[in-house]
Amino acid sequence: MACHERMEDDSGKYERIVHKNGSSYHYLKISLEFEEDTSIRLNSAQFKQLIISSLKQLFGEIGAALPFDVLQFEENTLSAVLRVYNRDLVKVWSALTLLGSYQSEMCAFRVQQVSPFLLALCGNSRT
Repeated sequence: MACHERMEDDSGKYERIVHKNGSSYHYLKISLEFEEDTSIRLNSAQFKQLIISSLKQLFGEIGAALPFDVLQFEENTLSAVLRVYNRDLVKVWSALTLLGSYQSEMCAFRVQQVSPFLLALCGNSRT
């Protein structure tokens, strides 16, 4: 949501204009990291199932039914771009943060970038 304030000429009155994001989605750039060097490999279906499992573990069957899409998955780096409804963003992010293991191996999801605009994930101003 963007907010702009401006002052009318000499009247001293202020006008506040608020723009709400029209997008229904947020996009997350995430990666899965293992504590030790492991030979575990996942394809995109297994990666999505891992996220669904973490949602189910935290929020039960309702959480497992939350809709999200894996738009891009990189098998070599175990990184992905997810599309999540705005209303579900906090739940998905929480489930990702609290995941601790996969097949008895310690691991963690790292949320690298979040934006309501997919194009914003193309570049990182910090690198």
